[in-house]
Amino acid sequence: MKKKIYFAGSIRGGRSDAALYHEIIEHIQEKNIVLTEHVGKIDYRVDKIGLLDEAIYNQDIAWLKECDLVIAECTTPSLGVGYELAFAEKLGKPCYIFYRDCEVTLSAMLTGNPYYKIYKYKEKEVLLKIIDEILK
Repeated sequence: MKKKIYFAGSIRGGRSDAALYHEIIEHIQEKNIVLTEHVGKIDYRVDKIGLLDEAIYNQDIAWLKECDLVIAECTTPSLGVGYELAFAEKLGKPCYIFYRDCEVTLSAMLTGNPYYKIYKYKEKEVLLKIIDEILK
């Protein structure tokens, strides 16, 4: 049975990893469903989609409630991703966080919380292998 994945990555906090998000989402979609596939659109800009912030919030909350688990790429810091992770924890959704530790130090609010499963990686291939293991 396909799992419903909420993929979280920075949008307003910076899009430097958009191409990576795209590759991760495409990889997950080979066998599962990504509810938030828009995060991986290279040219995605919130100001161009015509949605009010309230509509974006409501949609994201609905997806968080619907998903089976959350996968977050947190190398590019994002207040929104932090909020999504906290909300997912409140809902009891499994949360997996990935980041390149050579580029960023995660907040102690994440690393100090044993609820989150956190993975450091350097190469994309390593990240994808770990995701495959999680989604077995």
